[in-house]
Amino acid sequence: MKAQHSVIVVGSGPAGLLLAGDLATAGVPVTLLEKRPHRISNLSRAFVLHARTLEQLDARGLADGLEAIGRPLDSLRLFGRLTIELSTLPSRFNHLLVIPQYEVEKALERRAVEAGVDFRHETELTGLAQDADGVTVEVRGPGGAADSLRAAYVVGTDGMRSAVRDAIGLPFPGRSAIRSVVLADVRLAEEPENLLTVNAVGDAFAFLAPFGDGYHRVIAWNRARNVPDSEPLDLDEVKEVTRLALGRDYGMHDARWMSRFHSDERQAPAYRVGRVFLAGDAAHVHTPAGGQGMNTGLQDAANLSWKLAAVVQGHSDAALLDSYQAERHPVGEAVLRSSGGIVRLAMAKRPWELGLRAALTAFLDTVAPARRRAVGQITGIGYRYPAPRGAHRLTGTRVPDVALKGGRLYEALRGGRFVLITPEAYKGRGARKDRLAVERWASDRRTTVLVRPDGYVAWAADSADAGRIEEAVARYVG
Repeated sequence: MKAQHSVIVVGSGPAGLLLAGDLATAGVPVTLLEKRPHRISNLSRAFVLHARTLEQLDARGLADGLEAIGRPLDSLRLFGRLTIELSTLPSRFNHLLVIPQYEVEKALERRAVEAGVDFRHETELTGLAQDADGVTVEVRGPGGAADSLRAAYVVGTDGMRSAVRDAIGLPFPGRSAIRSVVLADVRLAEEPENLLTVNAVGDAFAFLAPFGDGYHRVIAWNRARNVPDSEPLDLDEVKEVTRLALGRDYGMHDARWMSRFHSDERQAPAYRVGRVFLAGDAAHVHTPAGGQGMNTGLQDAANLSWKLAAVVQGHSDAALLDSYQAERHPVGEAVLRSSGGIVRLAMAKRPWELGLRAALTAFLDTVAPARRRAVGQITGIGYRYPAPRGAHRLTGTRVPDVALKGGRLYEALRGGRFVLITPEAYKGRGARKDRLAVERWASDRRTTVLVRPDGYVAWAADSADAGRIEEAVARYVG
C-alpha cells in the first residue's frame, strides 16, 4: 500500500472494526493489526447498544440487522426506584438494544472484509516511530517474524493495555474503581422477570443479561470480599453474591466461563500525538454502569474515520484532525463522571450517601429537563460538539433521522458522505458526488443544513443563496 495514503489500525475490537471499515469504504488503504488469532469470542463484556450508536450503525446499513437479533428495552430502572423511559427519545431507536458485543463485532467485521481491509492477525506491535511524513510501525507476526510497516497515520484501538499508547509515551491516569468483580456465563433454571436484571443491596451488586443462546452473563460484586483477580472463583461464590444483591440466584448451573476483573476509571490526557490517535478503551475506560463503554468507543471511531479519510485523500487540511480531541475528549470525560456516579450511588451505604441518592432520584423523577439531560448523556444523543464563535445555533448538534424527499437522512449518509439538506432544489458542482448527497426536506422547513458523515451539523443557515451554499460546501466537503 502507498504509505502516504494509508492508515494502520491496531486492535480489532468494535472501535477498530468500525474505523477500518469506514476508511476502506471511503477508498483509503487500511491494514488492521491484531495480536490475537482470528476468532470472535463469545465472552462478551458489553451487552448494550444505545440510541446514538444505533444511529451510527444505521448510517452504515447495519442497525436493522442487529435489531433483528437483539432484544429492545424501552426503559431503565436505576437505584431500585427511578424508572427512565426511553420510548420518548427523539430517535428512530427509542430504546436500548440488548445484544452481546460479539454480534456487533461479527457485523462490523463482515463490513470491513467486504470493504477490503487488510487483516493481519497474530501480529503484535513492538515499536512505533513517526516523522513529518508518516509513521513506521514495527511488528512481530506469526511465528515471531519481524516486519516493518509504513502509513500516513496510525490509530490505536487496542484496549486498556494499549501498546500504541505506550509507544507514544502517553500516561493513563486514573484508578481502580471496583475490585474483584466476578463474571460468569451460566444457564438459569428460572427465567428472570426482566430482560436486564440489576440491583444493589448493602455491599452487593449484581447484573444479569441474556446472550440469546440459552446462557446469561452475570456481573456481580461483593464489597466485603476484596481479593486479587488471580483468586480462584467457583459457581458457589457467584450464586452467593447474586443472592445478596437480587434475593435469588435463579438456579444458576453449567457455567461455561468464570473470571474476576477490576474496573478502572482512566483517560488519556490526549487522544492524538502527531500522526497517532487513540480511540475506544485505549483512550478511556470506566465502570460498566450505564453500558456506555462500547458505545463511546464506536462513537469515537465514527468521529475520527471521516476526518482521516478527508485528510488522507486531500479533501481537507490536516488541521481538521485537531477537532477529534476537541470533540471526543470532553465526551470521554463526561462518561467517566456519569458511569462512576451511577456506581457510587448504586452502592451507597453511609447515611449521607443514601440521602444524596434519595434526593437525586426524587429530583430526576420530578424535573423533566434534568431527566432528559441524564437520558441524553447515557444514550449519547444529548451531546453536541463545540461550534466556532458566530456559527449558526445548530452547528455541532446531532441531527436525528429526519425525513427527506428522497428517504431518510441516515440512509443518505451511507458511504461516509456529507448530506446537504435544502428547502429548494440545488445543483452544486458535480465533482463531489461520491462525497456529498444533496437532499430536500420532506417538510416545509426553510433552514439549509450541511450534515457531516457522522450525523452532526457542519454548517447551517436560515436563508442562503447558491453562493453561500457553495462556499460552505467547498469549505467543509473540499
